[in-house]
Amino acid sequence: MKMYVFLADGFEEIEALATVDLLRRAGLETVTVSINSGAEVTGAHGVKVLADALLADTTVAADDWMIMPGGLPGATNLVDDITLTGMLKEHHANGGHMAAICASPAFVLGALGLLDGVNATCYPGCEGQAPDVKFSGKPVEVSDKIITGRGPGYTMQFALAIITAAAGEDVATRVADGLLLTEQH
Repeated sequence: MKMYVFLADGFEEIEALATVDLLRRAGLETVTVSINSGAEVTGAHGVKVLADALLADTTVAADDWMIMPGGLPGATNLVDDITLTGMLKEHHANGGHMAAICASPAFVLGALGLLDGVNATCYPGCEGQAPDVKFSGKPVEVSDKIITGRGPGYTMQFALAIITAAAGEDVATRVADGLLLTEQH
């Protein structure tokens, strides 16, 4: 099982990089994938990242995860890539795991019809991109094989939900404890 985090210019840095960090802390093989022609991807706030792989060279297996950070125009750039959207549709049809946060649940998964009948959440104001989806407004929604997060402030919860689903509660607790997320004040 691999965790693929897809990066497009305009991605939300917190959502992408914190998620990658937590997944790697959990010991999950995590690959950042540029949808650009080259490895360099520029975030919504000007942070430049060198992705581990290019979309053209990426093959997603049935037990892998496809993860989309949000941000604008990051989410629109993701959904505008026909190679990526084809991969997402095929992965969904094969019962694959996927996760999206912020604008991406609505702009990507919802717009592609992949959230039908699924409990989902997204960044406030993005709901109109997927009018047939009932977005809850909760910080994180876990529904069968799809996890969605509301936005940057909920990235840690989003990443921990993915870790729980992929590696189990004990691993997620270990990661949370190491980050002092469970420390009582």
